[in-house]
Amino acid sequence: MTTEVWISTGGKIPETTRTAIQEAREADNTKDTPSFGSKDLEEIHRAGTGAGLLGIYKFPWAVYATVGSNDKGVMGAGFYRLDGNCGIGGCYQLGRGEEGNSSNRAELGTACLALEDAKRKQDRKPGIPLSDSACFLSSSQKWIEGGKPPSTWGNPDADIMRDIVQLLRERIDQGLLTVFIKIKAHRGDPLNELADRWTDEGTQSENICWSLPTLNRPIFSWTDNGTTHQIPMNPTVKKKLTSR
Repeated sequence: MTTEVWISTGGKIPETTRTAIQEAREADNTKDTPSFGSKDLEEIHRAGTGAGLLGIYKFPWAVYATVGSNDKGVMGAGFYRLDGNCGIGGCYQLGRGEEGNSSNRAELGTACLALEDAKRKQDRKPGIPLSDSACFLSSSQKWIEGGKPPSTWGNPDADIMRDIVQLLRERIDQGLLTVFIKIKAHRGDPLNELADRWTDEGTQSENICWSLPTLNRPIFSWTDNGTTHQIPMNPTVKKKLTSR
């Protein structure tokens, strides 16, 4: 692999910089480590991100970036809480994968973890969970808008949704506003990138949440070309059953 580094005519690259470039090229991790430094260029970069253009970095509220992942059948959830120019994060692995894996379940899980963290803080601040998942926001919309009350019956992620609704109700009772905001993923936003790193750790975590099986929910399994599939009833299962 060849890497070109362009510098001004007559310029020299310090040995420390040369070493840092070489280490970056040889690193196994393909993801950069986001910086929350106070240098002018770093502040300018943050101001130009999706969260920065919304003024999120200057909000006095509790700001959480949330990211969920479904990587090779393993669901991870991670969040990052902004606190000044630094912050703290958390992560878990999501269970009940034998009933089917989905990125939306992972996104629901990470939103719930952020709300639980805000509850533990007891700082009575309005909350802004930032999510890069439009699917999560759409599936959650019916629970917070007016109209006929929805039901968890048939919802594959009802176990997590019940916890989210309960946490939101508690915040409402306390007079705490919660505003979910959609931001774009993988655009260099430090908040989203740091939450993404926590999610990577979540897929490897031994702390597993929401792992209890759904009551009376049948699980179907079959093997195709040496690969075993195990999922609940869905259109694929119906097609398999009717073709036999």
